Amino acid sequence: MAQTATLRALAEPLLRGSGLELWDVEVARDVVRFLVDRDGGVDLEALGEASRVLSGLLDEHDELVPSGQYQLEISSPGLERTLRTPDQYRRYVGTPVSVKTTQPVHGGRRHRGVLAAVTGDGVDLSPDDAPGEVRHLAFAEIERARTVFVWEPTPKPGGARAGARS
Repeated sequence: MAQTATLRALAEPLLRGSGLELWDVEVARDVVRFLVDRDGGVDLEALGEASRVLSGLLDEHDELVPSGQYQLEISSPGLERTLRTPDQYRRYVGTPVSVKTTQPVHGGRRHRGVLAAVTGDGVDLSPDDAPGEVRHLAFAEIERARTVFVWEPTPKPGGARAGARS
């Protein structure tokens, strides 16, 4: 955990200087993954710039990466984003989320609903399975949380008035 926090602290100002936001850092056995974003999304040019900046950083701080060979992955956080920090949760208040807790809370470990609020110690969720109810989930209880992209039908060309006469 300290390893990813250190990488985040070192990478954030470098990426900000390139016009990018660091969304998340993950370190696994043989992978170091950075998820980056910016207004309007990221393109290949932005990912290439992030790769150049972060590759140099990791070369300077090899104590923070897996020993031996590892892969550096740089990507967009995607449509369904992992939420880790209170600021990330705040950005998605009012949107659907899926949360898994470390142990049962309110009768279960999996919770899905609309993120209603972010408090000092956790989040309030309006669950899909209990309309009108609000469940508080403490940050300490949350194992994993992500936004949920809701697929909706594409409107028909011409809209509702397509066949209407004036």
